[in-house]
Amino acid sequence: MSKLHEECGVFGIYSPDGHDVAGACYYALYALQHRGQESCGIVVNHQGLMRSHKDTGLVNDVFTKDVLDSLGYGEIAVGHVRYGTSGINPAQNAQPLTVNHVKGLMALAHNGCLTNAYELREEQELNGSIYHTTSDAEVIAYAIVKERLKTKSIEDAVSNAMDSLKGAYSIVMMSSTKLIGARDPYGFHPLCIGKLNESWVFASETCALDAIGATFVRDVEPGEVVIADKNGLRSNTAHVGEKPRGLCVFEYIYFARPDSVVDGSSVHMARQRAGAFLALDHPVQADVVIGVPDSGIDAAIGYARQSGIPYGIGFIKNKYIGRTFIQPTQSDRENKVRIKLNPVSSVVKGKRVVLVDDSIVRGTTCARIVKLLRDAGATEVHMRSSAPPFLYPCYFGTDIDKRENLIAYNHTIEEIREIIGVDSLGYLRPENAERLCDNTACGFCTGCFTGEYPCDPPATTVKSKFERSIMEGGNK
Repeated sequence: MSKLHEECGVFGIYSPDGHDVAGACYYALYALQHRGQESCGIVVNHQGLMRSHKDTGLVNDVFTKDVLDSLGYGEIAVGHVRYGTSGINPAQNAQPLTVNHVKGLMALAHNGCLTNAYELREEQELNGSIYHTTSDAEVIAYAIVKERLKTKSIEDAVSNAMDSLKGAYSIVMMSSTKLIGARDPYGFHPLCIGKLNESWVFASETCALDAIGATFVRDVEPGEVVIADKNGLRSNTAHVGEKPRGLCVFEYIYFARPDSVVDGSSVHMARQRAGAFLALDHPVQADVVIGVPDSGIDAAIGYARQSGIPYGIGFIKNKYIGRTFIQPTQSDRENKVRIKLNPVSSVVKGKRVVLVDDSIVRGTTCARIVKLLRDAGATEVHMRSSAPPFLYPCYFGTDIDKRENLIAYNHTIEEIREIIGVDSLGYLRPENAERLCDNTACGFCTGCFTGEYPCDPPATTVKSKFERSIMEGGNK
C-alpha cells in the first residue's frame, strides 16, 4: 500500500452485423491496462454462444493471437482488467463472469465496490446461491438473475437490481442479444459511450474509445442503464438524479489516463490545475520542478507554469515495469522502485528540486524516490502532493482499508517531512481537490480526505466466511 490500488477497467462492444469484437476488446483493454494489471478477460457472444478466456497477467500476455483466434468473430463482447489484492486467488476472481441461468446466458464485468456486499451475499447464500469467487461481481450477477426471473427484459432486471445494490459500481454486461452498461446512482466510477461505424461501445475511459477508433458520444449518467441492441441505443433513467453526484476525485488525480476525458473534464487539465493550486498554496525558491512518472508529471507542469520555475524531466521510467503496488509484498514493492525509476542527474545535480507526486499513502515509496534524488546530487528536495493527506478509509474501490496504514493519520506534516527526508512538504487542500473539474455539474467523493462519504460505509468489509478463509490461507 505504498501507492493506491486502482480501479478495474471495463469495456463492451455491440456490433449488429458481426465484427472482430474480440480484437476490439483486446485493443481497448490494452488502453485500459493502467486500471488493472493482475488479470484480464474477454467473453465473446456469437449467435447466442459465449466463448470466454481469462487469466492472470497483462493483456498482451494473456491474449496471444491463437487465443484471440479461438474467441472468433461475434456480435457482442465484454472485457475486463483487474487490479491485484493480497491473499486472494487472482485467477479465481478474474472477470468477466459468465452465468447460465434459466432465462439464458449473461456475462458481466464490474468496477467498484459494494457497501452492502456482505449482507447481500449472506442473503443469497441462505437462498441457495453457490459462490465460486470473492468478487462483488458475483454478488451483482446473482442480484440481477434474481430480478430477471421476475421481469420481461434483462435491462429491467438490472434497473430493479439497482434498488438493492449499494455503493460503487460501473457495469458492462451482455445477454445473448444485448450489450448493457450501468452506473451507480452516485457515479463513483466513470463509464462512457462511443460509436464505431454501426457498433456501440461502452468503456471505463475515453482512451479506450480512441484506441479502437471509436467516437465519443457521451458519458453514462449516474444511475442510468444503457442498452445497445438491434434497435440501436436506448436507456433506462429510473435511477438518474436520485442521489448526489460522487465521482471518485482520484480519477482526476491518479487513476485515469491523462488523455481521457471523464464526465466532461480533461484529466490532463485537471492535474495541471492541481499543480497550479500547489504552487499558489506552497511556493518555494527552487531551480527545477520535476514530476514522478506518470501521474505526477501533469501536476508538475502545472506547478512550473504557475510558479515560473522551469520544468525538467527528472526521472526516466522503465516502461516494462508495472506500477509498484502490484508486487505481492511490501519489500518487493520497495525494491522495484530502483528498477522502475532512474533520476536524470544532469537535471537535478546541484539543484533545488520541487518534486511533485500524485499522493502520499504510506510514505515508503516517496522516501526511496527522495533518496534517489539525493544520491543524484539534488541539494534540496521540496515535496508537493497533488492529493490532500489521506486520513480515512475508502470503501468504494480502492484499498485504503485501515486508517492505521496511512502515514498522515499517524503523523503530522512535519513528522512526515522528516520521515520521507524532504526539505519542505505541501499537500493539495481538500477544498481545491473539489475544484479540479471544469465541469460545474461534477460532484466528488473526497471521503478519504474528509471522512464525509456520499453514502453510508459498510457495516463490515468481510463478505463471508468463505472469503475470510481464503484470505487467512493466503497470508500463512
